[in-house]
Amino acid sequence: MRHRIFKTTALTILGITSLALMSTALTAVTQAAELKSIAILTPEPGTDYGWNQQGVDAAKAAGKAAGVEVLVAENLGYGDVRPTLREMAQDGAGLLIAHASGYNTAAPEIGAEMKVPVAIVDLPDARKPGAVADYTASGHEGAYLAGRLAAKMSKTGTVGIVVSGEPPSWNSQSSAFAEGAKAEKPGINVRYAVIGPAAYSDAAGGKRVTEALIAAGADIIFGQGNGSSFGMLQAVETNKATNGGKVYFIDVIGDKTAIDKGNLLSSVVWNLTPVYAAMIADVKADKYGSRNYDINLKDGSVTLLKTTHIPADVWAQIEALKKDIIDGKIKVTAHYDADTVHKMVSQLPTAQ
Repeated sequence: MRHRIFKTTALTILGITSLALMSTALTAVTQAAELKSIAILTPEPGTDYGWNQQGVDAAKAAGKAAGVEVLVAENLGYGDVRPTLREMAQDGAGLLIAHASGYNTAAPEIGAEMKVPVAIVDLPDARKPGAVADYTASGHEGAYLAGRLAAKMSKTGTVGIVVSGEPPSWNSQSSAFAEGAKAEKPGINVRYAVIGPAAYSDAAGGKRVTEALIAAGADIIFGQGNGSSFGMLQAVETNKATNGGKVYFIDVIGDKTAIDKGNLLSSVVWNLTPVYAAMIADVKADKYGSRNYDINLKDGSVTLLKTTHIPADVWAQIEALKKDIIDGKIKVTAHYDADTVHKMVSQLPTAQ
């Protein structure tokens, strides 16, 4: 009898435990499936033709495709965004996209507090299943093509790179650009200057440093800088190259064609829609934080902008190189450290 009672009790406990586990699983799936809104927070306005606009536009596109509302908090600056993160979570956002490396400390903290998954940038090792994912997107394959393009079109034999800081994404693109330029013309001079440690919105600094590179011989500038890129573009528009010719600008992330005055040669354009779409899908599938997210030429999330300033024959050559990268004939490795960049370029002394 004791044996039978034990069996009945054990089965009862097993049944209760199984029901509890099933209930927990169903609750998790239900919560994931009920993702109704996400939020994106940007440091600068979502109208900058660059990092902030691409982020906002991509979030809206991914949200629309998934039937998810998108809450936008823009122009927040680089200070403490904890109150805004908390407010977005309280408003029902089931995913917080912290679209600036300066938010990498605050976002995981508030995410843990509010029990909401967060996305951060430039910190791949911070990934935490169910809670934190990183999208240190790198357009290095596009930057390599930009370097090949710059070397093909430079008349002075010198091209320049201006950056608003040295975050991993900028470093990977800078090194790839230098690699591409030297692969095209081994003897080309690649000049490099940093506006400041985190001068992302410093347009005046961007103009000043770009003018210094132009004076040092660069007639094509590869600029990476969010708001500071408008200063870079202004410098290109208002200064002649040392040979008296036109100076061209190669941008990153966005498309400034709408404001081009004849100097925008190209841009390494990022399409973050597939990245955010994957995040939304992972949240819904209860797999968020199981991977980091990136962009590439193969799926079209990285493209090199074609403008009227690029001759048809040159563009055909760039397209052939693009195919070689996609097919694996040309290997472009992402180098996220600044030291690798410094070894590949001639640094501008005044920018040290």
